[in-house]
Amino acid sequence: MKATLTTNKGTIVIELNAEAAPITCANFKRYADEGHFNGTIFHRVIPNFMIQGGGFTPDMEQKSTHENIQNEASNGLTNVTGSIAMARTPDPHSASSQFFINLTDNDFLNFRDESQAGFGYCVFGQTVEGMDTVNAIAGVPTGSSGHHQDVPTEAVVIETVVVSED
Repeated sequence: MKATLTTNKGTIVIELNAEAAPITCANFKRYADEGHFNGTIFHRVIPNFMIQGGGFTPDMEQKSTHENIQNEASNGLTNVTGSIAMARTPDPHSASSQFFINLTDNDFLNFRDESQAGFGYCVFGQTVEGMDTVNAIAGVPTGSSGHHQDVPTEAVVIETVVVSED
């Protein structure tokens, strides 16, 4: 499966790994098919770390989500440059719609054990086209918006996300 993210900064194509992360990929596809991601923003951008999106509108309103999913971080995939992983709260099984794309190898985010501190963040795919777009997003100026930090000062909009079987 491939996910094509069309943004106002360019296109990103991600090869989703449904074999390693079936629950996570099905969840991502569900949100994409429902149009949930359309018009959301990359609301958290930290150079040399990651870009995060999938949950907020340009006015920083958080979108409602479906139930949280099981964390599949023990699937053998790692948080390497260009990989996509699920964002979550400190609860290991709290991922819903938000995701991030790693800008560097973030080994400290990988699964180590089933403790709260060691569970890690589930990787479910890899960028195969558009790292130039990912890096362009990583370079935008950021600031604060309400109680949120690292928010792009000019909205980086995810216009559409289309998941296809090819």
